[in-house]
Amino acid sequence: MKWNHYLPSLHGVRLRKAGVSPVWYRWSRSLLPGGLKSGATFRAAGKPRRLLRRLGATWEAAPVRRGIQTACFLLFLWLFFSVCWPYGATPAQLVPGWVPQEVDGQSGKVTLVSDLSTESFRKGQAWHVLDASAMDVDSGYLGLFQIETIQTGTLVLNPVSRPDDTVLQWMMISFGPWTLSEELPGTWPDHYAQALEHKTRIAPEAFLVLDPLVALSTALAARSWVSSLLFAGLILAICVLIPRGFCGYLCPLGTLIDLFDWGIASRFSNLKIPDNGWWVHLKYYLLTGVMIAALCGVLLSGFVSAIPVLTRGMLYLFDPVQTGFMLGWHQVPSMHLGHWFSIGLFLLVLGLGFLRPRFWCRYVCPSGAIFSLANVFRWNERKVSPDCIHCNKCVTACPFDAIKPDFTTRTTDCTLCQTCGGVCPTEAIQFVPRLDGMALKLANVPPANETALGRRGFLATGIGMVAGVVGGVSAGWATKSFGARLDDQQSLKPVRPPGSVEESRFLEICIRCGECFKVCPNHVLQPLAFEQGLEGLWTPYAELDWAGCDSSCNACGQVCPTEAILPLPLEEKRVTKMGLAIVDSGACLPHVGAEACQLCVDECRAAGYQAIEFTRVRTERADGGMDEWLAPVVLGDKCVGCGLCQMRCYQVNVKDRQVLELSAIVVETGEGREDRA
Repeated sequence: MKWNHYLPSLHGVRLRKAGVSPVWYRWSRSLLPGGLKSGATFRAAGKPRRLLRRLGATWEAAPVRRGIQTACFLLFLWLFFSVCWPYGATPAQLVPGWVPQEVDGQSGKVTLVSDLSTESFRKGQAWHVLDASAMDVDSGYLGLFQIETIQTGTLVLNPVSRPDDTVLQWMMISFGPWTLSEELPGTWPDHYAQALEHKTRIAPEAFLVLDPLVALSTALAARSWVSSLLFAGLILAICVLIPRGFCGYLCPLGTLIDLFDWGIASRFSNLKIPDNGWWVHLKYYLLTGVMIAALCGVLLSGFVSAIPVLTRGMLYLFDPVQTGFMLGWHQVPSMHLGHWFSIGLFLLVLGLGFLRPRFWCRYVCPSGAIFSLANVFRWNERKVSPDCIHCNKCVTACPFDAIKPDFTTRTTDCTLCQTCGGVCPTEAIQFVPRLDGMALKLANVPPANETALGRRGFLATGIGMVAGVVGGVSAGWATKSFGARLDDQQSLKPVRPPGSVEESRFLEICIRCGECFKVCPNHVLQPLAFEQGLEGLWTPYAELDWAGCDSSCNACGQVCPTEAILPLPLEEKRVTKMGLAIVDSGACLPHVGAEACQLCVDECRAAGYQAIEFTRVRTERADGGMDEWLAPVVLGDKCVGCGLCQMRCYQVNVKDRQVLELSAIVVETGEGREDRA
């Protein structure tokens, strides 16, 4: 079976011998209208060919490959910007701050007043009513009410069924504030998890799990099996039929590099370097270094693997733009040195195109090096017949530097993209099974001056491999020596996402791809900078002053390609401890007798945890008298460390009102405070 799916050249149409045309070609010539068919001369191009020619020479030469490339790149963008965009989910509305003005002791009809706008309410709408001043949810639940009348700042509510006498008595003596809720208090929200499930037709991390370097390096670093090895094996098996097919057809980073080279780098032809320098085998040296470092327990593949580099670059460059325009610029977290380091690495990958087109893919990408090594087991390959006229068009067109000066194939570099076949004027290039007995042109004509080992020779290869080994060992030692220092009790102990594996293993298998940041609502998860050195760089932690982990979301574990964050079911995620909230009784406003405050209690109840209750505390006034306050206390067996309480206290009391310097309730980690698998 031949794998020739390039568009035959016009000269090939004229020179094609009778009876050797593919069946699909003969059928198309007989069935298609005349305006769609190309003639036997260069100028007699049909409409499809003229359109492809406008798109570019490679589109005309290999439209199937370019079409697949474009579809995969658009798929990546859709998965990244749409499927991983969590804000299509709408939580149940919770409206606090209502004060009871009048209560009918017979029917339970109640009039509520507030400074809030009543424009969003409608007559007949049903709301669950909760007295937020009650000691717990059960005693504070007043029932289900319907809106009877609406006025500015005033709502009149009728109970769906008459409250019992105990609830009525409580309503008549309560001063509030009351809270209106669309859902029954204590009901677990699940809108974020549902939204991701409904949008997921293809896994958002699909391209990440197809990158074999991610799976292989992670398994080596962790000394254990990771599920992404299955997908790595699958894509390598497919590449037996289509050698380096991932690089030539699927990789979205390669497509982006093509766009950059076409739109920007091609304008600077004076910067181009020759194709015979020391760098031609750099990808193998990098691969060696990454694998040696993985054997030392340090995962460096996130710095150089194709897909993690792309996802992280897109995250730090374009996610702030998406968030700013769609949610508001105040929702964009500030950037630190770690962000700029990643952006610089991403721009460097693109900027290599100034040296040669697709320089990264040709010479640097260690993910591509794995596919190149797998080409040893190729089933199909590029072959050249004696019809070759040495026109050099194939060498010029090849995007992967896979054609030798004698026009034969560097089999480790060929991606079967078939661009060369589309530009060959004599159809001397065929893509056929490796054992196909077709006649071949003479090798080394014209002279290629290449040894069997490679273009640079044995010595350069040996030096490069030694450098890769030494570099991998050195990088592993330096990263561990100046890394997280887990044995040091004074070192940083970040709050990790729920379902994260034990910290040392987490640092070994987190690929730093950034996928969990993108799918996390409200940017709870943010990347570490250099607080844990290179070992913790770009790993996710919960920035709980910024936002809390929503009880309706388990997305980070669903998209993690290496299971550094386990894919917990929502019910299990809700009881998995990230840490433990600790109340600073020396700063908390009611604890010190400054003023009443129940922000943390309201947030915890709204999330469904009920892990914070009130306790009565007595404080002494300046005049010697005593005041009694309802102050928050954390129930350690119920708290999961979601940080919603910390976020609320920080945003209101620290940031807005500025009555505190730091949040009075903070989530802390450590032994006994978190569940780490």
